[in-house]
Amino acid sequence: MTTRRAMVAANWKMNKTLFETSELIKALMPSLTQIENVDIVLCPPFTNLSLARIETATSDVKVGAQNIHWQEKGAYTGEISAGMLAEICDYVILGHSERRTMFAETDETVNKKAHAALAHGLKPIICVGESLAQNQAGETAKVVEEQCRQSLKDISPEQAQNLVIAYEPVWAIGTGLAATPEGANEVHRDVIRPILRELFGEEIGDGMRILYGGSVNAANAAELFAMSDIDGGLIGGASLKADDFVAIVKAAADHI
Repeated sequence: MTTRRAMVAANWKMNKTLFETSELIKALMPSLTQIENVDIVLCPPFTNLSLARIETATSDVKVGAQNIHWQEKGAYTGEISAGMLAEICDYVILGHSERRTMFAETDETVNKKAHAALAHGLKPIICVGESLAQNQAGETAKVVEEQCRQSLKDISPEQAQNLVIAYEPVWAIGTGLAATPEGANEVHRDVIRPILRELFGEEIGDGMRILYGGSVNAANAAELFAMSDIDGGLIGGASLKADDFVAIVKAAADHI
């Protein structure tokens, strides 16, 4: 059985000013730096990335962006390239359902962004997940497989070792509804993991981490993380509260 190191990433979305980000990181760091065997990533808004880098510089806590553009530079008002973020970020979230539903993100653009990120040494966290209607129609496996295959197109096995997949059912994000641990694990184990093995080989596919996201909180984290193929979480609202996020990271350390 392959042992995968746990990972918990905080997606702060469009929340926190510079001052608020500083206060939150200062509240988190004394506890986070004491937790072993978990890769921790904080993903604040673009305006707070440099500050986050400074605040975490003496620790193993990493910093991630919430999006990038696939072009190197040019007339793309309001966009930021991978090269601009490479000096201050380690990870980048790509294809989050909010980007897909609100900003017309597609599997094709996610794939372009993944290649751009990898070219600049950023580690993509690629999000996949079905809508409520797709879930109720029994189309979860079909939708998630298509998203995985298209988003990972032309990525090499060597590159894939720097990739993380996050399964985030759209109906569970910000709704308070979470997939059951068994249901989430079934998608990880029976849908996503076989695709990773097929695309990148059994050893690499087994070693890649698949996070769960979608209303993960301090109360349900341990049960989710106890599942065989849930390797951690991409945490939204609960990561904005220091005590809750620390509890979630501790749950990952204890159960993965």
